[in-house]
Amino acid sequence: MSTATAALENAAAGGAPKSNYDVKDINLADAGKKRIEWAEREMPVLRSIRQRFEKEKPLAGLTAVACLHVTTETANLMHTLKVGGAKVVICASNPLSTQDDVAAALVKHYDVPTFAIKGEDNETYYRHIQSALDYKPNFTMDDGADTVGIIHSERRELIDGIIGGTEETTTGVIRLRAMANDGVLAYPIIAVNDAQTKHFFDNRYGTGQSTIDGILRATNVLLAGKFFVVAGYGWCGRGLASRARGAGAQVIVTEIDPLKALEATMDGFHVMPMEQAAKIGDIFCTVTGDIHVVREEHFKLMKDGAIVANSGHFNVEIDIPALEKLSGSKREAREFVDEYKLSDGRRIYILGEGRLINLASAEGHPASVMDMSFANQALCAEHMAKNAKNLSKQVYTVPEEIDAEVAKLKLAAMGVQIDKLTKEQEEYLSSWQHGT
Repeated sequence: MSTATAALENAAAGGAPKSNYDVKDINLADAGKKRIEWAEREMPVLRSIRQRFEKEKPLAGLTAVACLHVTTETANLMHTLKVGGAKVVICASNPLSTQDDVAAALVKHYDVPTFAIKGEDNETYYRHIQSALDYKPNFTMDDGADTVGIIHSERRELIDGIIGGTEETTTGVIRLRAMANDGVLAYPIIAVNDAQTKHFFDNRYGTGQSTIDGILRATNVLLAGKFFVVAGYGWCGRGLASRARGAGAQVIVTEIDPLKALEATMDGFHVMPMEQAAKIGDIFCTVTGDIHVVREEHFKLMKDGAIVANSGHFNVEIDIPALEKLSGSKREAREFVDEYKLSDGRRIYILGEGRLINLASAEGHPASVMDMSFANQALCAEHMAKNAKNLSKQVYTVPEEIDAEVAKLKLAAMGVQIDKLTKEQEEYLSSWQHGT
């Protein structure tokens, strides 16, 4: 079915539009609802927050515009915010990450205005963001800082009504801190990505597993014995390298940070410059958040049949325009796999158009790890609603009490108990009078 742009009818209001949307096919809604409910089973922390929100309504009166990956897990976050009293609107934060059945379900079953279609072109992508912003947010939630960027550059009339926002990605946080340092950030942002219960788990375990999942779904290649090159050894790179090694791959790490390179070496991985890795790698995956990590000089050195993917937020880590200039032809080898044939006959395969492969060809992070990330999002929204008047126009880390609360709730949901300090131990740690 072709793209449907429509308005749900509100009979009680005499046919007035209830919520606008632009999704691929509203008839996918029932299937999406089932998958949203399946994900909810693995999100006990968010569930407990939702139950409290339903009673307390801490977000009453706020309109939240979320520019996030439209997935089953995100749908559960949107449901939690709405139960907490907020008017919620969502658009996609990546053209290839939308799950179309989930987008339809958000409209039909959760009454959330949704603007997202998997595979949308850039024009549609930015039109969808503008459509979401037309709801005049008081609060923004970002995965890449796109709404913040557009608000500051094109929709400045919205700024006075915004109390704050959150940002979930490393890349987005870097952008927002640069804005704050330049004195142009117009409202406070909480860097959810900086929460320990986010990046230690979401970035490491979530990205590690889901990226491998995406590569395998796109290619069906055997990883055992392959040279698997991981560009970047931050938390995402750590997780990916670990999972690739677990699948039997010979893992190579490339880095620009000497400390991270040393850590990767001590963790047992081969560390070398990309120029060397390009000659021997079978599979490459970038997770740096920077531009042109794999570029022309590297493509010229790659083996015939090299597979190149990205799991950083934006599709700039692989210099695809440079590859196109080197190539005599391009064809779709299979879904999510583009084959570029170089003048000498070598073939290089780009996965998911260089976009997030874990969402382009797979389903993103498992629900159980997104449970903590989205619990942080929900609690930070509540924190912002309560404390916005006391916050300045800068990027804040997640309050320690929120981070600790999410960890406690997750442990309780897992049935894990931990020790407590005795009074004697507390006194020992707080005293300077004890000797050796």
